[in-house]
Amino acid sequence: MAAIRRLSEPARPAHRVPPTPPAPGALSPPPAPPPAPEAPEEAARVSAARQPSPTVRDEAATAPAAAKKPRTPRARRAAPPHGVRPAPALAAGERARLLEGRHHDPHAVLGARTQRGGVAFRVLRPHAKAVTVIAKGLRAELHDDGDGLFSGLLPLTAVPDYRLLVAYESDEIEVHDPYRFLPSLGELDLHLIGEGRHERLWTALGAEPMEHQGVAGTRFTVWAPNAQGVRVTGDFSYWDSVAYPMRSLGSSGVWELFLPGVGAGTLYKYDITRPDGSHTLRADPMARSAEVPPANASVVAASQYEWQDTEWMARRGARAPHQAPFSVYELHLASWRPGLSYRQLAEQLPSYVKELGFTHVEMMPVAEHPFGGSWGYQVTGFYAPTSRMGTPDDFRFLVDSLHRAGIGVIVDWVPAHFPRDDWALAEFDGRPLYEHQDPRRAAHPDWGTLEFDYGRKEVRNFLVANAVYWCEEFHVDGLRVDAVASMLYLDYSRSEGEWTPNEHGGRENLDAVAFLQEMNATVYRRCPGVVTIAEESTAWNGVTRPTDGGGLGFGLKWNMGWMHDTLRYMSKESVHRKYHHHDMTFGMIYAFSENYVLPISHDEVVHGKRSLVSKMPGGDWWQQRAAHRAYLGFMWAHPGKQLLFMGQEFAQGSEWSETYGPDWWLLDSSYAAAGDHRGVRDLVRDLNRTYTAAPALWERDTVPEGFAWVEADAAEDNVFAFLRYAQDGSQLLAVSNFSPVVRHGYRIGVPEEVPLWHEVLNTDLEAYGGSGVHHGQPLRPEPVPAQGRPASLRMTLPPLATIWLRP
Repeated sequence: MAAIRRLSEPARPAHRVPPTPPAPGALSPPPAPPPAPEAPEEAARVSAARQPSPTVRDEAATAPAAAKKPRTPRARRAAPPHGVRPAPALAAGERARLLEGRHHDPHAVLGARTQRGGVAFRVLRPHAKAVTVIAKGLRAELHDDGDGLFSGLLPLTAVPDYRLLVAYESDEIEVHDPYRFLPSLGELDLHLIGEGRHERLWTALGAEPMEHQGVAGTRFTVWAPNAQGVRVTGDFSYWDSVAYPMRSLGSSGVWELFLPGVGAGTLYKYDITRPDGSHTLRADPMARSAEVPPANASVVAASQYEWQDTEWMARRGARAPHQAPFSVYELHLASWRPGLSYRQLAEQLPSYVKELGFTHVEMMPVAEHPFGGSWGYQVTGFYAPTSRMGTPDDFRFLVDSLHRAGIGVIVDWVPAHFPRDDWALAEFDGRPLYEHQDPRRAAHPDWGTLEFDYGRKEVRNFLVANAVYWCEEFHVDGLRVDAVASMLYLDYSRSEGEWTPNEHGGRENLDAVAFLQEMNATVYRRCPGVVTIAEESTAWNGVTRPTDGGGLGFGLKWNMGWMHDTLRYMSKESVHRKYHHHDMTFGMIYAFSENYVLPISHDEVVHGKRSLVSKMPGGDWWQQRAAHRAYLGFMWAHPGKQLLFMGQEFAQGSEWSETYGPDWWLLDSSYAAAGDHRGVRDLVRDLNRTYTAAPALWERDTVPEGFAWVEADAAEDNVFAFLRYAQDGSQLLAVSNFSPVVRHGYRIGVPEEVPLWHEVLNTDLEAYGGSGVHHGQPLRPEPVPAQGRPASLRMTLPPLATIWLRP
């Protein structure tokens, strides 16, 4: 019989539980409290048992059951005297809702509350043998009501500051009662969530280690408006879903529970009761960390990182990206050097990129994803850097290391779609939630994934806040937004009858347009110096136009048309290139309609498309490498920023594989042709260094005043020439000869006011693996008209080469 032990009784010594270490990442247990003081026996209150309390340990911080140390059986309890009356029984329906995970307010029936006759306590502890309420001057064992429920009515006038002593078959632990705490989420947070305007959503939803009402623990909050009930489970409950039902916070659709003693490193998921009464176990959409795939539990995370990039962050916004040098090295982190962690990458990547002279790195998606073969483009953990290479703080260390080396960090961001894994976002609470409710709008036809419902304010908030999260929490300097075209068009990859028009009868996805505008406006307002980049493959008007002018608001846009056109030209034999001459010049017709990036990305060197050097025609290895170098020289001089995928900087001949990464062995001195590959890498280094030192190549990238054709019609010769201009009028002349023959005495028209031109870069130098045809001395213009200019240079054009000249 449950009872209160009185002072008049002889007290048995309490059995002390031998201390066991907490679960990885859990909070350390506090020290044992001193013995409870004596209290006078009063008719109106409960007397204390004069005995020391057991060692205080939070249940959430205990090791898994399998890891518990064996202990001697607990001393048999003496039959307690009368004193604890049964609490009023739960109604059958309410009891069923609580045990089946369908209760919207478990705090209304669990915990302690005053009522007629004293204070009623009710506790849900599945598999417990006994539960005792302990406080200063109080020790009372509760009645076992069955099904893991324990209750009692104590003759108290107020709810004390109590804890629970929970006895199991072979252990006894002292814990705080989660159901004695007030809601840990504020009204302002709930208001902003309801409005879809919480720009720091990750501070309100997810698992947040914190101190609440003077107790350390973790607040769990999740948005699941269609759920009948939600419970949080994890290693703290030995993955028993019954123990910790969450409460619904009104009409917000948010469920909340504060768990004392739970700390960083704890694994958890949400057990959601769907509208039809079935259950689904889900990872946290807002989790800041996750298990290493293929495991998929969420992990409680709290950053302890101290940033060292204050100087970088202060000056990164001093110049607009489209008016600054901007050359990007794109890489897949997991395969750049396979097997390296974030911290190991931090020892190698910054120095490599700095040596090559790139201003930025662009990392393919680092958000958590279940299948490595997706390269990160099918995200399940939008707020969690992949745990494959370390913790979120380890990723922070990598970003910090790149910043301290003077290198900006861009990450690929994927708000276009998400996979259908049944433990992630798909029908998260039993109904379409993050995806559109119309199956025709929800299903992505190309990738077997689901598209976000951009018209739902909470979903839009989830994504906008996610963009801000990467910029604020990880100090990233840019977001390259993947698959923008698939977001903008309702009929993207859909046939007639497979899509429905918008309210105006058009094919534009107006919800996606509004989302992208809001995302860009929010990121630029909150995160000075950050640039957003659209991978948009159509002629959508105003991608990089400001949102207040009706544009989408991106800072830069990938120029997919330029990439396809120029690679088509380069793939032809030189004798056939004259028929495709316009492929190299067409891009200048629209070059200033947007702020462009010229991308030679991962998409162009996989799945049978061949590596960049292997796209060059013919079986002559020398000509292929020469054309590769000439193309890079043309690209770096062309209006627009540059992006080059890893492995192409040293002319890797094979396609990229995420399993093996770049063919680094090609640079090893033991390989006979290593010098050829090192030569191409040296050229990329010199291209970047010369480019960065020449404002004419980047200051006026996005305006017509920064460019002028000199020779655009020499189709028979495969020759192109143009001038670039800086803001102060200084110039750079670029000349490309895409024919494998040397052209002697070739006339190139130049401004007559420049007295001498110096060759500052030549892709045909022997140091790069070329034939060595170059101009050793400055060139003086002659008063011979050419290409409509009164003066010209008489040049020798190297075979398959690009040369740059400056006054």
